[in-house]
Amino acid sequence: MMRRAVAGAVAGAAGTTALNAATYLDMVVRGRGGSSVPKTVVDRLSERTQVPVPGETEARENRASASGALLGMLTGVGVGALYGASRALPWRPALPLAAAVTGLAAMAGSDVPAAVLKVSDPRTWRPADWLADLVPHLVYGAVTAATYEMACPVGRGTRRR
Repeated sequence: MMRRAVAGAVAGAAGTTALNAATYLDMVVRGRGGSSVPKTVVDRLSERTQVPVPGETEARENRASASGALLGMLTGVGVGALYGASRALPWRPALPLAAAVTGLAAMAGSDVPAAVLKVSDPRTWRPADWLADLVPHLVYGAVTAATYEMACPVGRGTRRR
């Protein structure tokens, strides 16, 4: 199980890179700015936990922004690890379904905390907002699932337990 989780974490890192590339491509095509949601999530977590982000003014803002990006990477690697661990279960959907479920899990991993912390309210999103969030997460799911399956194919020296 641990080996599967580690392989999944590596696949999740590949998926996270693909998600970031899809997001930046969207920013280039549409000329839109980056999201402030990850930084704001860090700010709200800091307020709620009473654990300050160190620094003054610009240094603090930069740390909060970087911490938000790191939380996104942690989510991607973590969902990938869960994907890998889940491959030990008897239910093994086909790759397209596994990719969609994985992408939606990563999307929930970022959107649910933002909603709970009242940083964003998905109920107010326009279709374009949903699409801008959904597409990169589906790319994440596809790359994560495909990378894991290439690294740990059934029948090539991997034992299924």
